[in-house]
Amino acid sequence: MFRPRVLLFASLLFLSSVCTQAQCAPSAAAAQQAAPRKTSTPYTGDLSIFDSPGRDERLQINRVMDILEITPGKTVADIGAGSGWFTVRAARRVTETGSVYAVDINPEATGYIDKRAQKEGLHNVKTVLSKSDDPQLPANQIDSVLLLKTYHEVDKPVVLLQNLRGSLRPGAKVGVIDRNGNGENHGVAPDIVIKEASEAGYVLQSRYDFVKGDGMDYFLVFAVKN
Repeated sequence: MFRPRVLLFASLLFLSSVCTQAQCAPSAAAAQQAAPRKTSTPYTGDLSIFDSPGRDERLQINRVMDILEITPGKTVADIGAGSGWFTVRAARRVTETGSVYAVDINPEATGYIDKRAQKEGLHNVKTVLSKSDDPQLPANQIDSVLLLKTYHEVDKPVVLLQNLRGSLRPGAKVGVIDRNGNGENHGVAPDIVIKEASEAGYVLQSRYDFVKGDGMDYFLVFAVKN
């Protein structure tokens, strides 16, 4: 009379044990997501290579600046500025009434940009020797940001973007131009960038593929979540 109940009770105990183990043991997918993604080694070579002829046209940089609303009087941050290729173009666009922060973790890059700005007569460029996870920009000052072919080198992208938020003015736009890749081959998939930006408190506003037009490069524009 009591044996079926005993067997049922034993079965329920077994199932409960199985469920508990499944909940406690992380899946392979979850473990893979928890691991840091691959990144590329930051470039430390000849900075002049970024000023190759025709780069303006290939990247359609004037259209990029239009989308990021880089206009006279605005304050812009060029994160991962390198040779200052974008910095000087943004500095001319915002005129003397605006300013551009050239941010880089490489002291050779910031020194190079200081000399370049002086040579080109640009007095609205300010260099910032930053940390890899913190752009170290002033609070509530930045209208537009561009990470040009540098996001794949950021080893703590979510933290970097979180630290950036306090520097942004209401309505600021954050642009990322990069190429498709696996993180360590000087590229990163756009969906990864979107996911990391979302974790940092940003929302994707627009997505373009006109830069270079090679099917590899992409341009993402983010804003802070309300």
